[in-house]
Amino acid sequence: MTITIYHNPKCGTSRNTLEMIRKSGEEPQVIEYLKTPPSRGELVDLIKDMGVSVRDVLRQKGTPYDELGLGEDKWSDDQLIDFMMEHPILINRPIVVSEKGVRLCRPSERVLELLADDIGSFTKEDGEVVTPGSSDA
Repeated sequence: MTITIYHNPKCGTSRNTLEMIRKSGEEPQVIEYLKTPPSRGELVDLIKDMGVSVRDVLRQKGTPYDELGLGEDKWSDDQLIDFMMEHPILINRPIVVSEKGVRLCRPSERVLELLADDIGSFTKEDGEVVTPGSSDA
């Protein structure tokens, strides 16, 4: 099974996650979800497979979250998914799919749970060094 990453190249966390996947020896399928958003069914399946709530996948920073009033309790999960379909920037990233599961990889080292091979130590763009086994990844 090929690893898939729902990626935003403008996001440092997403870029770090992609590089960790590549360092493991995998060349993932990269879906730039702002250009090619998942279908509604795909998004619902991703959320279900991650075992998180719809709200856990909503991105606030740099999105119309506040302007749309999405912090209010009045919105159902279906309505929140409708907003994510209308404004894909509301989908938090990166989401990674592998044979080991599906995760929202924030922080980026969460991807280590999904990789078959150890990557050794990895230096993130901000200079932070990630060493597998040294964190709770």
